[in-house]
Amino acid sequence: MKFSRLIGQEDRQYSISLLFNANKVYDRQVIEGIGHYLQSTKVDWDVYLEEDCLARLNNLDNWEVDGIIADFDAPDMQAALTDLDIPVIGVGGSYQNADDYPDVPYVATDNEAVVNCAYQHLKQKGLQRFAFYGFPPDTEHRWALERERAIVALCEKDGFSCSVYRGFKTQPDTWHYSMNRLADWIESLPLPVGVIAVTDARARHLLQACDKTNRLVPDQVSIVGIDDDDIARNLSRVSLSSVSQGCFDMGFHAAKLLHRQLNRQIAEKPSDQKAKLKSKPRVLVPPIGIIQRQSTDFKALQDPYVIQAMHYVRQHACRGIKVEQVIDYVGISRSNLEQRFVQECGHSIHTEIHNEKLNRACKMLAETDTELAEIANSCGYPSIQYLYAVFKKHFGQTPKQYKSDLLQKDLA
Repeated sequence: MKFSRLIGQEDRQYSISLLFNANKVYDRQVIEGIGHYLQSTKVDWDVYLEEDCLARLNNLDNWEVDGIIADFDAPDMQAALTDLDIPVIGVGGSYQNADDYPDVPYVATDNEAVVNCAYQHLKQKGLQRFAFYGFPPDTEHRWALERERAIVALCEKDGFSCSVYRGFKTQPDTWHYSMNRLADWIESLPLPVGVIAVTDARARHLLQACDKTNRLVPDQVSIVGIDDDDIARNLSRVSLSSVSQGCFDMGFHAAKLLHRQLNRQIAEKPSDQKAKLKSKPRVLVPPIGIIQRQSTDFKALQDPYVIQAMHYVRQHACRGIKVEQVIDYVGISRSNLEQRFVQECGHSIHTEIHNEKLNRACKMLAETDTELAEIANSCGYPSIQYLYAVFKKHFGQTPKQYKSDLLQKDLA
């Protein structure tokens, strides 16, 4: 491999290649973290982002670069880049077996911590039955097996069983067959159950399978994904709870490691084992945390009629529904359902509808810059004036004042 320039001064410009699949949310966030390091440190790097990161691996000898940061979850990538004579930083998943790590400086998402974050979230909801939806074993998804092992170990430690289903690869010609088998598995699970999906994309499959089998989410099946992927979230009718990985931090750490390697000009592997370990650091990055949404808004309800009513309210409250529509959906008398609802939830169906609409309005004010008229419409309020009246009664302030207070707290 050719060096783009003579090695020497720390302040010279370096040519850096980033080998990632920008179609994946995980990789995009890593790239963002690398970019943040460049901006915050003002290092002079000429960065090349390879669009097809696996296509030119057989032509490495002609690359004119000083350093590489690459996705080492891809086995072909890892094999091609491990023994180069320039600094290479690998980015990927963590492994239980230390021997599975690549022989380069490596920044990893902590798979055990990611799974534990999802597991503890479900446990705190009061769930005592757990399941995991992963990937069929192959070299491309080694991290999926690591996550599977992690959840099984966590459940065994706490005395719980964990049903594991790996399913099939997502392919158009076998899609319906795969979804039917996933639906069969969902129907076999005892309820209520908390299911951790290995990615948000797989979690979306679960939501579809629950809809197909009339399993209520989250009342019967609570689902947590991993990645906090906007695309998967927006394609789902039920908003998906997800573990946000520290991918941005991973990119930042990877760029920092490469910068350090370039400055020290470490181009060869040290023979001494201690020096080798020192020159090939390993950084485990914990997840940011759980982003809780509707798919895990589980309440330990026992009454099947109340579970049905709660599910209907969650799905339709912001469409301006009335109590009568909930009664019609459940199919028992109003007095019977109202009594059951108060016994289980401590308040009326009308109050639950009100709370669901108000919570959505508060969430939109906190997380978006949506106009108040659109918020009122999205939350099922007949007018912006009605929205103002609700906020004044509940919070003693207008929606604008509520949002302003939130901004002040964030700045404090």
